Amino acid sequence: MTPLPPDFYAQDVDRVAQALIGATLLVDGVGGVVVETEAYDVADPASHSFAGRTPRNAAMFGPAGHAYVYRIYGLHYCLNIVCGTPGSAVLIRAIEPQHGIERIRARRGITMRDRDLCAGPGRLCAALGIDLALDGASLSSPPFLLAAGASAPPIVTGPRIGITRAADRPRRFGWRQSPWLSRPFPIDHIATQQDQA
Repeated sequence: MTPLPPDFYAQDVDRVAQALIGATLLVDGVGGVVVETEAYDVADPASHSFAGRTPRNAAMFGPAGHAYVYRIYGLHYCLNIVCGTPGSAVLIRAIEPQHGIERIRARRGITMRDRDLCAGPGRLCAALGIDLALDGASLSSPPFLLAAGASAPPIVTGPRIGITRAADRPRRFGWRQSPWLSRPFPIDHIATQQDQA
């Protein structure tokens, strides 16, 4: 697998969020194909960067192509990829696990369907062993490998999940009809990539 080039991450955050669908994400060889993302930037009231730089969100203002990892509810970690203009990042919401499945199951420590192992940002980070130690780490260096997919999958767009501010903005992207999504897309909000062109 060939890593994505550094200039890939310099693109607009919404473009990167869509282009990451179908890419392969590995951490120490464990991971799979990205099927769901969300876009955030400094002008977005739902973004951690909206109120400016803080110790928590500092990675969002750092180099593109690096990880922004944060903790939610004191329990779960979330992986974001810094890109575009400073304060922009793509949240990785779900992957289809394909590599290191047994390690993923062992880390999850519970019995669940394969489709639920990495469906949601907290589950994904637990499965891939991602925590705050990787905040600010380069996606172009070990333990990360982020490689382009073989072809462009059909993409759907809809409102983001679990936010109250700017919740109506269609900045959630997914692989159309993928069974590995964290949650289905509402039919009345679905638009294809071609529809938005």
